[in-house]
Amino acid sequence: MFGYISINKAEMKFKDYDMYHSYYCGLCKCLKKCYGIRGQLTLSFDMTFLVVLLTGLYEAETKVETVRCVAHPFEKHPARVNEFTNYAAAMNLVLSYYKCKDDWDDERKKKGYAAAKLLQSRISEIEKEYPEKVQLIASNLKKLSEFEAKNEQNIDLMAGLFGDIMAEIFVYRHDVWEVSLRKMGFFLGKFIYLMDAYEDVEKDIKSGSYNPLKEAFQSNPNFAEDCRELLTLMMAECSREFEKLPILLHADILRNVLYSGVWCHYTTVTSKRNEKQENVHSDTDKSDTGDHIQ
Repeated sequence: MFGYISINKAEMKFKDYDMYHSYYCGLCKCLKKCYGIRGQLTLSFDMTFLVVLLTGLYEAETKVETVRCVAHPFEKHPARVNEFTNYAAAMNLVLSYYKCKDDWDDERKKKGYAAAKLLQSRISEIEKEYPEKVQLIASNLKKLSEFEAKNEQNIDLMAGLFGDIMAEIFVYRHDVWEVSLRKMGFFLGKFIYLMDAYEDVEKDIKSGSYNPLKEAFQSNPNFAEDCRELLTLMMAECSREFEKLPILLHADILRNVLYSGVWCHYTTVTSKRNEKQENVHSDTDKSDTGDHIQ
């Protein structure tokens, strides 16, 4: 359920990409430093966006280091780190931990159990620093699991629970910008949940896993268009709140994500799905033609 809030590299200036990448590397570096390699493996684009957003809004003092890493072992590259990097790393770890824990509790996935065990020792430290946030994340993910077990079909309810999680994470300080940041997080969270369900619907039908979009996918000929309309509504609300914030620093990067980057997954998934359907129709037509010839 992570990785949808990313950039559209093809529409980004080189200098903006380098800047974004330096924050991504900074978050990766911070995860490893604070939580080890197991923490580093939870790295996500979603939390990178949060770092850039909060940095742009509050213009925090940022440290720039030149580093090497496993992904780029032969050349050094800049990594930017500030107070928001540490915060995003902590939230990233909490989200990953409770997601893995729920995977084990609900479906007895051994992979989830192993991952949760590896992260568990670090969670108590984060809980002491951010008790309210950790409690809300854990509570809402638990509610999501319980509703999934009941096969809840109210997608607005389900997406809203994840929206509340992201809303809480987006609020770093209780100040004049809290309302807009909370709304941004809420609608981005709903977008993430809906996009995840949209992408996985075929796989979930095949495996029998929960997905609130399964019925619509199987019965609605306008499924892709209706989903895009719903996703567009979420991003319109999110972007409206973003434009209320007095952000000049990194504004082009943030707009690239909000107006373009978030749609990359949708476009890719929809194109592959359409191509697959066209191939099926083509094979059917060939088969019908062969029958007539015989």
